[in-house]
Amino acid sequence: MVDRMKQRIALVVEFDGYPFHGWQQQDNAVSVQACLQAALSRIEGEPVSVAAAGRTDAGVHAEAMLAHADISSARWQRSYKAYLHGCNSLLPDAIRVIGVRAVAEDFHARFDCRERLYRYQIWNRNTASSLQRWRHWWMPRQLDVDRMRAAASCCIGRRDFSALRAAGCQAATTVRTIKTASVEQHGFCITIAVSADAFLYHMVRNLVGNLVEVGLGKRSPEALSALLASGDRRLGAATAPAHGLYFADAVYDGFRATDVVAEMQSR
Repeated sequence: MVDRMKQRIALVVEFDGYPFHGWQQQDNAVSVQACLQAALSRIEGEPVSVAAAGRTDAGVHAEAMLAHADISSARWQRSYKAYLHGCNSLLPDAIRVIGVRAVAEDFHARFDCRERLYRYQIWNRNTASSLQRWRHWWMPRQLDVDRMRAAASCCIGRRDFSALRAAGCQAATTVRTIKTASVEQHGFCITIAVSADAFLYHMVRNLVGNLVEVGLGKRSPEALSALLASGDRRLGAATAPAHGLYFADAVYDGFRATDVVAEMQSR
């Protein structure tokens, strides 16, 4: 039975992953989910559960992670800003709610998500950056972006990505559809952007590790296709560190997380 006193809302969350042990709530560690649930629970005066489009690891950041929660319909009608500015006044500085909107009562941030976009940043300079220390993976040796771009294109499409999943992956199937995979460079920053219907555990970071080896000349661009065909994670490169990874967007029927953020700016 639907509780008519409740309104389901989508919240778009931005966070710096450095202080947290990932998104998911844990008994003995600080998580983004626990902080957001605590803030909403204080506003509501009762426990509130939050579900998100993805479960980021410790150190991973988010620009537009979308989550949903059930809150007071009356309070929402009085002022939706209670769930924007109100949450932010109760959250640590490393987490911000940057967009909110009402959604259908059966909407689910994880199961209704059609596409997820991740971005990985590499600082490609012979000296590390004092400003970007926990925002990029520092790579002092010069990377060949054209070779990396050619290798990334080999991943596009629907296939078995067993060779890019971590040992702890519990997914029922390893078949995924990568829709876009790009490699761009602006100054010293190399950005790898990948979108897919879903990702396996450490899939993006394992992909990045292999692309870096291609960029360093340790593998050919075609070697990535051979690795995927093998289905053997042991043949791949080391996993890229977490702190260069960002959850960038989540796509649903009719809207995406970044659309909700844009709506907030126009109000």
